[in-house]
Amino acid sequence: MRTDVTFPSAGLKIAGHLYTPDGTDPTEQTDGTDRTGGREGGGRPAIVVGHPMSGVKEQTAALYAERLARAGFVTLAFDAAHQGESEGEPRLLEDPFHRVEDIKAAVTFLTGRDEVDAGRIGALGICASGGYVVPATATDHRIRAVATISAVCTGSSFREGVGRGQEPEILQAMLDASAAARTEEGRGEPAPAQQIHPDTPPERGERARSLVRHTYDGWEYYRTPRGRHPRSANFFALRSIDLLAQFDAFDLVHLIAPRPLLMIVGSEAVTDYFSREATEKAREPRELFRIDGATHVDLYDREEHVPTAVAKLTDFFGTHLVGTGPRP
Repeated sequence: MRTDVTFPSAGLKIAGHLYTPDGTDPTEQTDGTDRTGGREGGGRPAIVVGHPMSGVKEQTAALYAERLARAGFVTLAFDAAHQGESEGEPRLLEDPFHRVEDIKAAVTFLTGRDEVDAGRIGALGICASGGYVVPATATDHRIRAVATISAVCTGSSFREGVGRGQEPEILQAMLDASAAARTEEGRGEPAPAQQIHPDTPPERGERARSLVRHTYDGWEYYRTPRGRHPRSANFFALRSIDLLAQFDAFDLVHLIAPRPLLMIVGSEAVTDYFSREATEKAREPRELFRIDGATHVDLYDREEHVPTAVAKLTDFFGTHLVGTGPRP
């Protein structure tokens, strides 16, 4: 069952969808528990689910939230501040620091729900939010387990480009544009925005593991009926750039331990190095799980790959959110 909810995050109203298991859970055991650890009349484990940059809660975040709810978890997908149905001006601002705060605020919201066991809350981040759930978990001990899908550090992506092949002068030009945008806003003019995906299909490319294919996949998901949503605006506020340039998603990944970390990537994803390097830097328990043949965007919705990711997530959260109680 899906319920529309709102909760506060640093003074802004955040819009979310709360998913709860319907009826009798098919994973129930004979002792009255299910594989997620839920008991009749008691709180279930819950998972906060974050969306990619430029995405909204109704897209890939909804897909994973709904399927994890089928497995017995309470899940919460929400629009980041300044995006979708959530409050925040200027619109379409990608503030990595506020997005980390949104995740913590979502956890706070879940701790007050009767259907949730406040001592058994996890987090799942997809693409950009895969980078945001890591510092959120590192500094918020209420998050007992964290997983990512196609995780990206938005800061690195803007500083160095995806694949780290970007020339340094490009960042300097983007920072010039960000500074000019702040000045325009200060004069009362509309916040300048930058388009993300082109209106017409870019070159697809022959090889799966390539920036050309990655660009095409992003266009196909966000700009065609495959994944398009009217509130996924395909722009970001230009002054996001100086915020993003300061951000390092995985600098604090070592602080997650002894809580578990799972990072899921496609074997053909051009962004896989983010998850590989993060898991190498993290401390045990940690796991890098590769899905053969999948690109970065394939893991958003492709039925040949999503069930594998969901099964892995169900096992991971089912294992690590069972039997964990509130911290003293």
